[in-house]
Amino acid sequence: MKLNEILAQLGLAPVEPGDLEITGIAGLADATRSQISYACELKHGQELTKTQAPAVFLPEKLKGLVGSGTVAIVVENPELSMAEASRLFRPHFELPQAGTQKIDPTAVIFPNVALGSNVTVGKNCRIMSGAYLGDDVVIGDETVIHPNVVVYHHCRIGSRCAIHANTVIGSDGFGYAHTSSGEHVKIEQMGNVVIEDDVEIGSNTSIDRATFKSTTIRRGSKIDNLVHLSHNVEIGEHSIIAGQTGIAGSTTLGRNVVMAAQSGATGHIKIADFTTVAARGGVTKNTEPGKTYAGFPIMEHGLWLKFQAKLARLVKQKS
Repeated sequence: MKLNEILAQLGLAPVEPGDLEITGIAGLADATRSQISYACELKHGQELTKTQAPAVFLPEKLKGLVGSGTVAIVVENPELSMAEASRLFRPHFELPQAGTQKIDPTAVIFPNVALGSNVTVGKNCRIMSGAYLGDDVVIGDETVIHPNVVVYHHCRIGSRCAIHANTVIGSDGFGYAHTSSGEHVKIEQMGNVVIEDDVEIGSNTSIDRATFKSTTIRRGSKIDNLVHLSHNVEIGEHSIIAGQTGIAGSTTLGRNVVMAAQSGATGHIKIADFTTVAARGGVTKNTEPGKTYAGFPIMEHGLWLKFQAKLARLVKQKS
């Protein structure tokens, strides 16, 4: 789709050159020469200068930071313009094309499994009844998909994984832009979920697809029942996520992180390697490697124990 065709559908004025061919939307750092992008704040300045995107939605204050190979499209609300443009590139779902699936002869597909187009299933896999694998899904060798698991389009699951009943992989991330009158405009989630080898995921867990790139579960990680991982999250190798934990969008967990039951993390932070978060701990800032935290907002576990003891004595004295 030509750039000026996109702008016309958004009710925006044409630009030059307007005949650039646009095939999708991506973040500033990852955009190719055919993907449009957006920038909202000065913190995006360095990426804006270096981006390969042929055109970028941005506010007037950032116009001077655009590189020579990028067209600046000045708008009042860049995120909203990007959300409206994303509708033009959302996937269109069709009935599966028979014969396009690549199922290894040693794999067992149980009755009542639904397969989209171009699905790949590796050696010795077991795909149990009620499961759905969307278009272009790839499943590695010796992986078990339990009953009623849903794997949305373009997601990747490695070898020797186990995905337990009723879990959903690749549902849309919770991303919206907002109009000046308070309406919510969906940002189409065009990324996917990548699950590496030797990962086990419990039942009734939901892992959202990324906005543009991949929500990633690194090898060897173990995820319990009733966990929610939001879009763009990355879980490091051999991490353990216990039941009812929630991780907000774009948060990164390092290697061997332990998130105990009902713990959580806010978005856009980094939880360092070998961090442990105690049950019901709330992570609101970056952590330091190898430490154990508790409470909300979190503090080091030893300090939290002292705090609780002093608080208990204070309450006893008051009573």
